[in-house]
Amino acid sequence: MGSLIRKMKDKKILITSALPYSNGSIHIGHLVEYIQTDIIVRFFKQMGRNVVYCCADDTHGAPISIKAEQLGITPEKLITKAREEHIKDFSDFNIEFDSYYSTNSDENRYLVYEIFRRLKEKGFIYEKDINLPYCSKCKRFLPDRYVKGTCPECGAEDQYGDNCEVCGAIYKPIDLVDAKCSICGSHPKVKKTNHLFFKLSAFSGKLKDWLNTSNLQDSVKNQCLRWIDKGLEDWCISRDPPYFGFKIPDSDKYFYVWLDAPIGYMSSYSTLVGGAEKVLDAWNNSEIIHFIGKDIIYFHFLFWPAVLMAADINLPKRIFVHGFLKVNGAKMSKSRGTFLTAREVLGFLKPEHLRFYYASCLPSTITDLDLDFKVFKAKINNILVSNIANFFYRTMYFLKENFDGEFNDFVDKKVMGKINKKIDSILSSYDKFELTTALSEIIAISSIGNKYFQEKEPWKIVKNNKEEARNVLSFCLRISMIICSLLKPVMPEFCKKIEKQFNGNVYNIAKREFEVRGSKISKPEIIEKKIKDIKL
Repeated sequence: MGSLIRKMKDKKILITSALPYSNGSIHIGHLVEYIQTDIIVRFFKQMGRNVVYCCADDTHGAPISIKAEQLGITPEKLITKAREEHIKDFSDFNIEFDSYYSTNSDENRYLVYEIFRRLKEKGFIYEKDINLPYCSKCKRFLPDRYVKGTCPECGAEDQYGDNCEVCGAIYKPIDLVDAKCSICGSHPKVKKTNHLFFKLSAFSGKLKDWLNTSNLQDSVKNQCLRWIDKGLEDWCISRDPPYFGFKIPDSDKYFYVWLDAPIGYMSSYSTLVGGAEKVLDAWNNSEIIHFIGKDIIYFHFLFWPAVLMAADINLPKRIFVHGFLKVNGAKMSKSRGTFLTAREVLGFLKPEHLRFYYASCLPSTITDLDLDFKVFKAKINNILVSNIANFFYRTMYFLKENFDGEFNDFVDKKVMGKINKKIDSILSSYDKFELTTALSEIIAISSIGNKYFQEKEPWKIVKNNKEEARNVLSFCLRISMIICSLLKPVMPEFCKKIEKQFNGNVYNIAKREFEVRGSKISKPEIIEKKIKDIKL
């Protein structure tokens, strides 16, 4: 499969989002992570950092097989269709990858085999017999998503056979209460089978050291330390046929999807560094940052780092976790009409409005965020339109009407001092992935600009002192340039349109200076307008 690639130079920072699964559409919950990551990547690039954003479709495992069987098509056809849909959705929400690939690729197979070889040579792989649910009607073992039941830890119903989506517990398929086959609905029996295991338990000490010395969120780190203290169990990395995935060398089994899925970060990166044979060197010489949701903490903070340790591969410098998305205060629900796909939400709101809203709700914690459509409307109308966009427009409108768009280099040093402190805070917040703080400070600069405009009353002083009025409007224009540049990672398309009206005059946030290419702006136009009530 081909890769969506933009040419980059000196790739030193690799940022990833969790791989979307190929058995369904991208929904508004997924978009939280991809929008969050894209904003950070865009900020890094604006700051001149050597960064690439890589991701891929997660294409293997039981759910893919189940969905393909239901549709009467091959898994290959299913993942091809899903990939096309995912790419279109991401593009429409201005999520820009440097490489978007697939785990069902030659590069991923090569890397999976290489890493497995290293694990096996070092003695971290062994075989043992285990008991698994077996469906006599379907004549197959039921790993992971082929079996559903009640969580043995919290009692949540309709949970899969590997982990609970409610409490996050990790368990074996046979631990499910009142288990049923996901295909036919019958109750499975328990049957013995032979599988390969990775010695996760051997890395408890090293994982503790890594967790305690890494730049990780405290709540996540503490949760992982509790799991380690409770005792890590070795990880089954094989699955019985029939299974869609990579076949294990010299075996009739297949690799469990959670072995090859995170390696998909590497295979996607390989498209930018000259292929699978070169990517491990590039990976080891890069700063790795993963963005994930809190439902896959165990896999990314314990299993994945242990595999990397065992294979002598560089560990991520940072893994950043976000919370779940609620809609109007409750869990997304199809019956309430709040389980919305990316494609569906495009029918009634602008993509960049969602980016703006998510950025306003994304702190550096794993707190859940709420897509409350009344609050959404208020933020777009009262903040984005009335505060920010209106400040841009009326500044440029007055400048165009009274001075044919010509501005000077006047700066109010006292007000600029306040703004510079805000810029410091914004850049620091972006660096810490605190998008809520960054956006609130950007809004604060806009409020400073609006207050300055109102207090100076350029519409009055222009009648008696045109040069003073030009000074006021010119400084407001510079404030607009600053806001636009700082807001650009969040709303790239909106800011490009504003920059076009600035006539190429911008504020460079990396250099902390204005880049003035002329002394005249273009014709101002209203870009953002207030939205009406949103009805689902």
